[in-house]
Amino acid sequence: MNVMNKMQLCRCVASEVIRPRVSYHFRPSARCCATKPCTGFTLIELMITVAIVAIIAAIAIPSYDTYIRRADLSTAQQEMLKVAELLEKHRARNFSYDGFVLKGTATNQGAYYSVPSATNTTLLLPLTATSANQKFTLSLTVNTQAWSLKAVSQSPRNYSLLLTSTGLKCKTKTAANITTSSCGNETEDW
Repeated sequence: MNVMNKMQLCRCVASEVIRPRVSYHFRPSARCCATKPCTGFTLIELMITVAIVAIIAAIAIPSYDTYIRRADLSTAQQEMLKVAELLEKHRARNFSYDGFVLKGTATNQGAYYSVPSATNTTLLLPLTATSANQKFTLSLTVNTQAWSLKAVSQSPRNYSLLLTSTGLKCKTKTAANITTSSCGNETEDW
């Protein structure tokens, strides 16, 4: 006889009513009665479920946080490379970096950047960010024949970046170490 379909009797202690009951894996408890079916979870089953959910959350949440930081860093790198391309186009037209302004430019794809004024040399990332929800602050330093672009992270757990006209690309987790020409100690290339 199949264990899953085996019929058992469930006795009600108070009224001694006997009725057939389908048992799956558990023995009927003394609380079963003809008017009340034997259903529900035990405290152990509930605690095991809570423990499993807690373990999954403990693994997933930090992993997701790391993923978001890497995505923000990638966005900052892309925007820095776009600004570098615009700087080189400006130099090709004007034979100098002088006069380059980091400002919104209307194209068929929309505005490149949105900055508070035409003379401002900083912008916030992501591009739609305000000072309250920014992830990075891009700062541009330009002279006649050279430029440097810094992206300082608002999160101490993420990298801050430097890109220069000489081809230096470095990143560091200590934002205070970044100057216009180096990333200081404990740097990595990107």
